[in-house]
Amino acid sequence: MSIIDDIRAKAKKNQRTIVLAEGTEERTVTAAGLIAKEGIAKIILLGKVNEVKAVAAKVGTDLAKITVIDPEQSEKFDGFAAELYELRKKKGLTEEAARQLVANPLYFGAMMIYKGEADGMVAGAQNTTGDVLRPALQIIKTAPGISSVSGAFIMVSPKKELGDNGILLFADCAVNPNPTAEQLAEIAVVSARTARALVGFEPKVAMLSFSTKGSAKHELVDKVIEATRLAKEKDPALIVDGELQADAAIVAKVGASKAPGSIVAGQANVLVFPDLQAGNIGYKLAQRFGGVEAIGPVLQGMAKPVNDLSRGCSVEDIVNTVAITACQAVG
Repeated sequence: MSIIDDIRAKAKKNQRTIVLAEGTEERTVTAAGLIAKEGIAKIILLGKVNEVKAVAAKVGTDLAKITVIDPEQSEKFDGFAAELYELRKKKGLTEEAARQLVANPLYFGAMMIYKGEADGMVAGAQNTTGDVLRPALQIIKTAPGISSVSGAFIMVSPKKELGDNGILLFADCAVNPNPTAEQLAEIAVVSARTARALVGFEPKVAMLSFSTKGSAKHELVDKVIEATRLAKEKDPALIVDGELQADAAIVAKVGASKAPGSIVAGQANVLVFPDLQAGNIGYKLAQRFGGVEAIGPVLQGMAKPVNDLSRGCSVEDIVNTVAITACQAVG
């Protein structure tokens, strides 16, 4: 089985409830039908009920096993609006503005997760990343001890000697342009959690740099060294080392030569890049030059999972993202 097949199987086994906030978007409704049919997750579609039903009829989706909720007509609406007002009134939110926000499916969905009525949310086929993340960050917030959201890719290489049988996790490749040492440490910790939740291997985290164990001196190297120290402090059980060059991190012979005695060098399966430029360039080069399959981005660091789709996503992308979100909700 492929890694996506494994993720879908794990999602089926654990049956989490996932909100699809764009309940009148055709690809989303089509995907909802496939997810329900395969038993990947329990699905809630948000939108005006008649409009959702019309789209379902058009694309041939059976809604029998899918819950459809119109936020404005829901019995939860008043309570959600009152609670959102309490959460955000110190930020200047008025009661009327809270009601207007909760009428938005993205905010209603975030409130459902906050109140434990759903386990995660997927959106972005129609909405921008900012629109998807804003209610999530305002309501669900980041996980304890984590200050920012980051983005990881599951990388599946044809070279089975790399990572864990050819599978590695790259982060952050999607969100933070220039993370601080503290943020890099957080990315290391949450990337390890993502690796366990989605791939199931024991993470061995390499903090990447252009230097290996003092081979170069620079303030950028110092930041990675400090991030490594902080990551160990945040999670003493984490298997992490740095600073390591990419080849020292993933090639056994090079790791043994450049970083003898390292618990990670030559066998890393989670790579934490020093900034977004390096991470984004790195995963794209691996794709194009190395024939590596990139699955993601997977958003990580939220207290409960929310994932953003590309507006050019396919139905299959939505199904897979729901399965990933369901697995993140299991932990």
